[in-house]
Amino acid sequence: MTPTAAKGPTATATVLHMIDGEEVPSASGRTFVDIDPATGEEVAHVAFGEKEDVDRAVRSARATFERGTWSRMAPGERARVLRRAADLLRARRDEIGRIESQDTGKPLANAVSEVAFAADYMTYFAQLCELPDGRTYPVDAGYFVYSKREPYGVVGAISPWNFPIGLAVVKTVPALAVGNSVVLKMAEQSPLSTSIYARICLEAGLPPGALNTVHGDGPTTGAALVAHPLVPKITFTGSTAAGKEILRSAAENVKSVHLELGGKTANIVFADASLDDAVAGSLLAAYYNTGQICTSGSRLLVEERIAKQFLDRLADRAQKIRVGPPLEESTQLGPVISQAQHERVLGYIEIGRQGGARPLVGGGRPRVAGYEKGYFVEPTIFTNVDPGMRIAQEEIFGPVLSVMTFRDEAEAVRIANGVMYGLSSMVWTNDLGRAFRLAERLDSGIVWTNCPEYVPINAPYEGRKMSGIGVDTGIEVQHTFTQLKTHYLRFDAAVDLKTWA
Repeated sequence: MTPTAAKGPTATATVLHMIDGEEVPSASGRTFVDIDPATGEEVAHVAFGEKEDVDRAVRSARATFERGTWSRMAPGERARVLRRAADLLRARRDEIGRIESQDTGKPLANAVSEVAFAADYMTYFAQLCELPDGRTYPVDAGYFVYSKREPYGVVGAISPWNFPIGLAVVKTVPALAVGNSVVLKMAEQSPLSTSIYARICLEAGLPPGALNTVHGDGPTTGAALVAHPLVPKITFTGSTAAGKEILRSAAENVKSVHLELGGKTANIVFADASLDDAVAGSLLAAYYNTGQICTSGSRLLVEERIAKQFLDRLADRAQKIRVGPPLEESTQLGPVISQAQHERVLGYIEIGRQGGARPLVGGGRPRVAGYEKGYFVEPTIFTNVDPGMRIAQEEIFGPVLSVMTFRDEAEAVRIANGVMYGLSSMVWTNDLGRAFRLAERLDSGIVWTNCPEYVPINAPYEGRKMSGIGVDTGIEVQHTFTQLKTHYLRFDAAVDLKTWA
């Protein structure tokens, strides 16, 4: 059953696991409640996956892989299945977007756009099925040596709540395209669109068991998936703290782990930049998805000599951001995902105040008429921020922007690199030489110059330091979900054996 997306209480849906092509409850019968963050009301009861449920899903995925109904399907046919799934997703874009808007609190237009991205991602990465996956090597006469990329078997995919349908596709489609089976655990705060995605994949022709979904939390469901001995590959997007726990668990069985973790993006504005573009881009970087994005430009570094002028413009625009219910067309900023996240973000705002930072804009909970139980936070700008303050060092994951100033390139780079994260950086300048210098000196996997949050599907996306290990997007993702095998063949009996004796 799919929940409606109207304001207020709805007929509560039941969301089940998808295991071996069937929607099933948890073995224990246990469920948890999914909450609409705009209203604080229940929208679904969701099956809570425990060790037995994860085991059933993994064994189904492994059996499907070994049967070869997906892993040994002709590459062209695998690609056609994924493209059919993309078309089905695209056809239901508005419906799924509306459900995702209700489930996450993001403005409806953003949710619909995310579904479109997911469909485009599936279409593009279907080509992984048919790409060359190995090479030959020049060796001695009488020998032939080649390598090939092979699927791991079962990939355990753990996806976050901030872009549910988008990241469910990012976590699973490249893995499926190269022949793996996948067990997906979606974040417990946003399970609705994932259930639809699993049904769409079956409808498109994905064999039962090639994609299984199990709902639940990290400490129980996610931990069982990471620890399962039949899951040799884990892909995870989420917090750095959770990523560290996954690494510790995976070390027991020496599993391959792909992690896309937190960030604390420095957004650096130089005096020679187009200030109108930089103001608009800084607002997008700080407040898109209510700041709940790992590349959020939550640290704004402004060159001293333009700081007042820039902040006056920024504050004026920030105060005009329309905070409201996600299904209203005029809404630009919806609620954060949950009560726990609401308390966390408001807690960081108080930490900023107590540390001596000054709220230039926002800093509280707005009143949204008719949605008093919703998890709304005002778009907030802090000035008088020292680079060492917690609000300038720790990932808040909410609409909170910390402003600092710098005198020259060297100081900007020092502040930008002075955090434990290394996912992304943003630079605003019309000096081409400066753009290249900064790109070389900033210690992050992604650098955006004059184009915040631009992520084309065909380009790689990878963090550094505490922001993760491994590549998302781009053709390079082929290596994330395959392992290397090399075949050394002696084909001429007249050639002496290369032995040690």
